[in-house]
Amino acid sequence: MSEKKPVVVYGVSGYTGRLVCEYLREYNIPFIAAGRDAAKVKAVVEKIPGIETADYEVAEVEHTVEALTKLFKGAKVVSNMVGPFIKYGPEVVEACLAAGCHYSDTTGEQDWVLLAQERWGTKFAEKGLLLAPNVAQMYTTGEIAANICLETPGLDTLDILVLWKGFPTYASTQTIFTILKANWYYLVQNKFVEWDVTANFEVNVPGQHEGAIAVPWGGTAHPVWFKNDPRVSNCRVLGGVMQRDVMLGVVQTQEMVKQKIKPLPPDQQEKALADIAATLQATMPPRENPRINTSIDSVYASGPLGRAHCVIHGNCNYKQTGMLQAYAAFSLLQAAPKKVGFASACQAFGHRELLGQLRSFGLVMNPILTVHN
Repeated sequence: MSEKKPVVVYGVSGYTGRLVCEYLREYNIPFIAAGRDAAKVKAVVEKIPGIETADYEVAEVEHTVEALTKLFKGAKVVSNMVGPFIKYGPEVVEACLAAGCHYSDTTGEQDWVLLAQERWGTKFAEKGLLLAPNVAQMYTTGEIAANICLETPGLDTLDILVLWKGFPTYASTQTIFTILKANWYYLVQNKFVEWDVTANFEVNVPGQHEGAIAVPWGGTAHPVWFKNDPRVSNCRVLGGVMQRDVMLGVVQTQEMVKQKIKPLPPDQQEKALADIAATLQATMPPRENPRINTSIDSVYASGPLGRAHCVIHGNCNYKQTGMLQAYAAFSLLQAAPKKVGFASACQAFGHRELLGQLRSFGLVMNPILTVHN
């Protein structure tokens, strides 16, 4: 019997799961590509460039704690792509805990990040395991920029903007609509303050004259990551795609949710939002083009007597996500994380280390940092 492959990518039939496998191949890491339909997983993996040189196998698994635990047993790291995570994540996390595996995912759901921290953070820490939801471009690259700003002492307020060109995948669209029924928070004097679900802003986009529309995007995970950081007291995050017509649609949807869906019982809210999401994006988007699909992570950090601004221009946000997930596995197979239990990518692996990996794959420019103090 062959030795168990050290990494399991769960949810490979989707767009991002394929990219995680692609970058695991780049890092020369053996992996199991798993999903609820082996035929779909196999069809997706076989389209990965150079996959014939990868050491992998395909596995079909039921979405139960028992079945997932059996699959994960003997592996070291699980990269979970199956969202919405507030709906499908608990079984995967429980299985990781039972099998003794590190866990990461790509969630954009602040309520899931808070739940993971509260329910499983201590349990993972006690076993020396990492619980790292939210390892993805829309969160980790901005977190890198924030930490670069915070290298300047005396700054305690983070104003974060994340923008990218492109369209959400089917899974991302499902997640976006899932978070619309949750409560979203930002950080003020180290306390969570709730956003209005209809909040939207005109923002200045670094590097261009035209502005953009941005929304709180479910609050994101940054306020959660920085709540227990002694350097930070305040943190607000805005995000969106650069296509104005798309964001106008998002703003209209937020208003509709507040007026027509929020008053419904929770189970009816979920069904109504899932039905709308399914009508908007039902096919696999085209592979990203770095000349078209660009990203901008901009962070203003301030304090009583200091200012810093960090901008990271990048491309292919989904590729950034795939690479970050693969590097997390690559690092965990060789060394313990910098922090066990509940931790962000930067807390677990170091923001400069993550930046170096993104740079090495040509996914981001050198950060542009301006400091006044």
